[in-house]
Amino acid sequence: MPRLDRRKFLAGTATAATATALGAAGAGPFAGFLAGPAAAAPQPTLGPVPDARDGIVRLHLPPGFQYRSFHDTETPVTLDDGTVLPGRHDGMAAFRGRHGRVVLVRNHEVNNPGPAFGDPAQAYDPQAQGGTTTVEVTKFGEVVSAHTSLNGTQMNCSGGAMPWGSWVTCEETVNGPDVGPDFTGAPNIALTKKHGYLFEVPAGRQSNRRPITRAGRFAHEAVALDPVAGVLYLTEDNFGFPSGFYRYKPRRHPLLTRSIGNDGRLQMLAVHGRPDANLAAAQPAGASYRATWVDIDDPDPTFPYTPGQTAPTANDTAINHVGAQGRAQGAARFSRLEGAVYDRGTVYFTSTQGGGPAEPGDSDPVGGWGNGTGQVWAYDTLRGRLRLVYESPGVDVLDLPDNVTASRRGTLVLCEDSTGDNYLRALSPRGDLWNLALNRLVGANGTPRFGDEFAGATFSPDGHTLFVNIQASRGLTFAIWGPWHKVGV
Repeated sequence: MPRLDRRKFLAGTATAATATALGAAGAGPFAGFLAGPAAAAPQPTLGPVPDARDGIVRLHLPPGFQYRSFHDTETPVTLDDGTVLPGRHDGMAAFRGRHGRVVLVRNHEVNNPGPAFGDPAQAYDPQAQGGTTTVEVTKFGEVVSAHTSLNGTQMNCSGGAMPWGSWVTCEETVNGPDVGPDFTGAPNIALTKKHGYLFEVPAGRQSNRRPITRAGRFAHEAVALDPVAGVLYLTEDNFGFPSGFYRYKPRRHPLLTRSIGNDGRLQMLAVHGRPDANLAAAQPAGASYRATWVDIDDPDPTFPYTPGQTAPTANDTAINHVGAQGRAQGAARFSRLEGAVYDRGTVYFTSTQGGGPAEPGDSDPVGGWGNGTGQVWAYDTLRGRLRLVYESPGVDVLDLPDNVTASRRGTLVLCEDSTGDNYLRALSPRGDLWNLALNRLVGANGTPRFGDEFAGATFSPDGHTLFVNIQASRGLTFAIWGPWHKVGV
């Protein structure tokens, strides 16, 4: 069974609103940003552009831009190693390839037990359907080669690129034989391994398929490395409950070992002097907080179970085990932390449903924990300060930001995960927000697919091409190129 969007599966999106909340204005990264409408933002006119693959219009883009789609699972796609390509194309990173080509390592966020794609003998768990594929393409999106690089994982959502040439992929689940069914109701009895981990996938090569267990077993979304301190920052998308912002400190600097050691310390962010800060609620413009960190003593729980029987530990209990340790020490509560990217001393990350009225309790399994339409946060790694850089005033401005990347000029590109029209939005160092692309997919049966989300935005190493996915059961990848400087990217 393909991964189902929890918001659609359980009914309902949150609505935007304003409210008074914790915080105080202060200096911080991107000090020019203001939470609220971006009325002064430049707005490039988006128009229909035919796909270079077949001439069909699938995107609206600014003038002068072109694109090609590839690996469209509307029809079956077979990779060079014989793998039938799964859908649910999600997080992704681009690396320098041979002869001016680009190597993409791409997640497939497939949930529920079932036979692993690719070679089952290589799979981490032969009964898990997610993983990564690696694709070598030209800068114009022409596929040269493609193969499975990690299989037997589950719900590979986002992740992060490492400077030594690896992609770290994140499992957004805690499923395993020791945990009861998740939100889909599918039993986990068939699973052979615990899930909820990070895995490293070298660009162009196979993953060793060894989980980084010390970095935690929780609903991982994304990871961003601070190359100065050698610390990894992790986001959590715990849909129905508060989410946390974490850091993982390996014992040795990853740039020295060219890998992420499984011997580090996991910590969770708290706001200094404000224990239990609810940062999912609407914030004052420019809200800024001094951060502190609390230790997670049991990052990799195992729960009792009997093989062949449904585990007695509820999925909701298991998915909150790690975060609850931090919240017991006053860690901050966020709403659905998703994309993260490091850029020049700052980690930017999105809170997909942040920015609305405060939730009355620590659970909202139907609508998702958070009542806003999105926040963008910045953590200054040098000063240890957290700052709100943008808060959506409503669905027409920014609707549920998910994955995020940064251009060479420092402009953020945000992928929307809406049930309506989905845009790629740009957020500039001046505090402006504007549109870069609009999804205008139509299925082979003539049904509009405008509600299929963008995911995995990543620039080629030379900045020429933006690669981005459509995360759906019928997934596909776009290569987009054009005069980025003319649209402030």
